[in-house]
Amino acid sequence: MSVLTLFQDEAQQQLTSGDVGAYMQTLGKAARLAASELRRADTGIKNRALEAIASRVANARAAILTANTQDMQRGEDNGLDSALLDRLALNDARIDAMIEGLRQVATLPDPVGEIDDMSYRPSGIQVGKMRVPLGVIGIIYESRPNVTLEAASLCLKSGNACILRGGSEASASNAVIAECITQGLQEVGLSASCVQVVATIDRAAVGALISMPDYVDVIIPRGGKSLIERISREAKVPVIKHLDGVCHVYIDTTADPVKALAIAVNAKTHRYGTCNTMETLLVDAPVADLILPELARAYAEHNVELRGCERTRALLPQSLAASEEDWHAEYLAPILAIKVVDGVDEAIAHIEQYGSHHTDAIVTQDYSLARRFMAEVDSSSVIVNASTRFADGFEYGLGAEIGISTDKLHARGPVGLEGLTTRKYVVFGDGQVRQ
Repeated sequence: MSVLTLFQDEAQQQLTSGDVGAYMQTLGKAARLAASELRRADTGIKNRALEAIASRVANARAAILTANTQDMQRGEDNGLDSALLDRLALNDARIDAMIEGLRQVATLPDPVGEIDDMSYRPSGIQVGKMRVPLGVIGIIYESRPNVTLEAASLCLKSGNACILRGGSEASASNAVIAECITQGLQEVGLSASCVQVVATIDRAAVGALISMPDYVDVIIPRGGKSLIERISREAKVPVIKHLDGVCHVYIDTTADPVKALAIAVNAKTHRYGTCNTMETLLVDAPVADLILPELARAYAEHNVELRGCERTRALLPQSLAASEEDWHAEYLAPILAIKVVDGVDEAIAHIEQYGSHHTDAIVTQDYSLARRFMAEVDSSSVIVNASTRFADGFEYGLGAEIGISTDKLHARGPVGLEGLTTRKYVVFGDGQVRQ
């Protein structure tokens, strides 16, 4: 019997006895061993594992949907709000996207082992940098069961073992998906400990996971602000995160009205419960009387509540008065704050004061202004003439994404394969000794 099998048996016994701390320690030990296994795994076996998992998910479609129906019913009974229920819900289209995400990650170039920045030094040695996995990644997330597969696929392809702790509201869905992952890994000869889904909804598991620096190299939280604040405050290992998604669209006076209307409507109404949804619309004063009435009619069709500044309310008397809190708000709901501004300086200043450095967009026909906006807006994604909803790993060509980081060290923006690796120096010599 292998050491990893012994760990799995031990973990099951601890889970049965209710010893959550010991259970998480055992998962950590198994993950550390699995990380060594994955460092030895070549691209071919990782890709075969992803294909095997995709096939298992396709075959388990009915079981996943049945489990998700149970989760949705329990969520409604427990009073989950509409944004969380939207994140929780699965359907055939979302399962198709999950399968496509796995297969797209399989087709992506494997960053592990890449060596670049090679240069000769005066001593004759060659110095370069090799891309390597981070090791063991702990991921804590709420609601979205598709994150289980996204996280597993990116961690697996980037050579990282992972411990995944989903929210209690998605426990039934995650259990079925976890079984698909385990079967896919074992089908190609990889240990099930390469991807471990925490099998308890006890909140003590989160505290244990973020307090195991011997076994976990980085934590990635995906969820509400309170969860991320708690993890950032209490974690004893590095955290890759973003706190808020207070995203802006600024419509400049030179903007094409048709493009501006389409972008502003899509950025708000495409999905309400996502971190890249626009929460504040900024409109340049000279075009406000042209743009805002048209937008108001479009938003009314989507039942979006408007909250505006005084100049906005003069043009849209049906809008509510915006308070100071509205400029800070991440609504995750059909509510939009609108402010009329005097030019790009005021727009950038507003974004700097109230934004969350996540994603901000400008609609303009002025190339110089677009370049200035891109240079001066300090966000992880800055977009010109397109919806903020494009700030997504899949849309950026990363395959699935593990999340979005607004940090400035290591990873920033949508975190894909490269964001889950680091680089180490490698040196090639031919007998040189230092003089």
